[in-house]
Amino acid sequence: MKKLLLVTLLAIGVSAVSFAQGRPQRTPAEQLETLKTQVTGITDAQSAKILAIYTSQTKSNDSLRAAAGDDFQSMFPKMQALRTANSAKIKAVLTADQQKAFDAIPQRGPGGGPGAGGPPRN
Repeated sequence: MKKLLLVTLLAIGVSAVSFAQGRPQRTPAEQLETLKTQVTGITDAQSAKILAIYTSQTKSNDSLRAAAGDDFQSMFPKMQALRTANSAKIKAVLTADQQKAFDAIPQRGPGGGPGAGGPPRN
């Protein structure tokens, strides 16, 4: 009985640690590939511009995380403002039809949680 209890507690502990680690951040290339599956007709020229936007966003997010340390409450509003600005930059690269598809992508929730599924929007 004690062994069963220990195994159960170990399983719960391992799953809790795994959950706390969260989902790894996607690379700019992965973000672009996801966008291409949700918005059709993205050209190579558009891809290059969007990849540069995602790369810049990743570097800015990393800087914000480093500066915030453990203060996630102050970091999230800054990251949201950054995502909003980058969404506007991406929309500027897209055609009118592509912008409609981009706007139809569900907004990503904090931490990639519920509502995750695409690039965040304002």
